[in-house]
Amino acid sequence: MNDKTLLVGDVGGTNARFALARMVDGQPVLDHHDSFPAETYPTFLEGVAAFIDGCEVKPTGGVIAVAGPVTDGAIDLTNSPWQVSESELQTLGLKPVKLINDFEALAWGAPVVPADQLESLGGPVDGDPHSTVAVLGPGTGFGVAALVRDAHSKEMAMPSEGGHACFPPGDPVEDEILRILRRRYDRVSIERLICGPGLLNMHRALAEIDGRETHVDDPAEITKTALADPNSPCGATLARFCAILGAVAGDIALTTGARGGVYIAGGIVPRILPFIKASPFRQRFERKGRFKDYMSEIPTKVIMHKHAALLGAARVAFAESGQ
Repeated sequence: MNDKTLLVGDVGGTNARFALARMVDGQPVLDHHDSFPAETYPTFLEGVAAFIDGCEVKPTGGVIAVAGPVTDGAIDLTNSPWQVSESELQTLGLKPVKLINDFEALAWGAPVVPADQLESLGGPVDGDPHSTVAVLGPGTGFGVAALVRDAHSKEMAMPSEGGHACFPPGDPVEDEILRILRRRYDRVSIERLICGPGLLNMHRALAEIDGRETHVDDPAEITKTALADPNSPCGATLARFCAILGAVAGDIALTTGARGGVYIAGGIVPRILPFIKASPFRQRFERKGRFKDYMSEIPTKVIMHKHAALLGAARVAFAESGQ
């Protein structure tokens, strides 16, 4: 057992989660969890300081995963007014301290999530253990990262901003969705459709295509209605959402060579699990022309563990501290 205690965090556009991490028998163990809406504190530093003040054992360093690209040890959160920097965190006595992309943390965390905290969306039980793993998912935005493994099983996480790649329509209806959204956005990215706010964009576009009026203005209402009545217009929206997510996940698997598996994270999919299992998700994932057989060998799984990013941050934190 390692006697170090390190701070780990997962800060998104909506919520902030923190914990203390220990390493036991080579596996990260999390203690003293806390989470709160990002708006609770005016600044990020105040939120971290409040968490540390409530800890009996003070962390000596740590890693915090943040929603967005980290540049020179700092970030303006993609969907939040908070600004975060490693130099500010050092004023709290955290040395070393490191910021990483939230999906980079999930890429590190996915391989250590217990099997009973994963739900299959199709494909084999296990992927190639020596191959790349991709992690992606919708929440406030749409995150993408990969964990690359070399011939010696050495791992390296690759963060990205893949959610801002162009939306790829896969049929005439999606061609129309793209045309409608282009009136509003000069460039239509994946994140304009496959995330919480994107679900609302999709619902309005489908209503226009069908010649219907819609007064829904909350993505949560779409999800709630769809789960209660899959045959409703909201059900059609959520089914389309799942189908496009499958297509995008398949493209990312092809791009990264993720024969080790594709893991779906984020706040939306775990809440719609029975629905997405019955949706065209896996069909669209595998529908890659000449590469259908290649795709059929890649497992797709949903991460149900609420603190998978914290597990990944802990792996990085202990590696950074030389343990």
